[in-house]
Amino acid sequence: MGTEKLELLIEGGKAAADQNTAQKLGPLGILQNVIKSVNDKTASFAGMKVPVKVSIDTTTKEFTLDLGTPPIAELIKKELNVQKGSGTPDKQKIGNLSIESIIKIAKMKKDSMHANTLKSA
Repeated sequence: MGTEKLELLIEGGKAAADQNTAQKLGPLGILQNVIKSVNDKTASFAGMKVPVKVSIDTTTKEFTLDLGTPPIAELIKKELNVQKGSGTPDKQKIGNLSIESIIKIAKMKKDSMHANTLKSA
């Protein structure tokens, strides 16, 4: 038949079968294997949303996972130890990031950014 591709944005270590994944993976019989594998690989990103791309070969029922890095907003919230951002950013500030934290985040996202230098990132 070919290959199926599935793009997910899940909370690290807490992937669950929803309607979209069940429709694509259920008939192949690999739903639980994919969910378990995604949870194992994203356990280190607990509390953050992580983009995951799943490629499934429908004839052999083998799959590969491609993990992305969490969005920058999630990394900033993790550095500041907050649950959500400010509802009114022009009036209410929720924290200050140190230059070291900004550099750490820029290094984490360097591969997915279109910046030539760390300074421009």
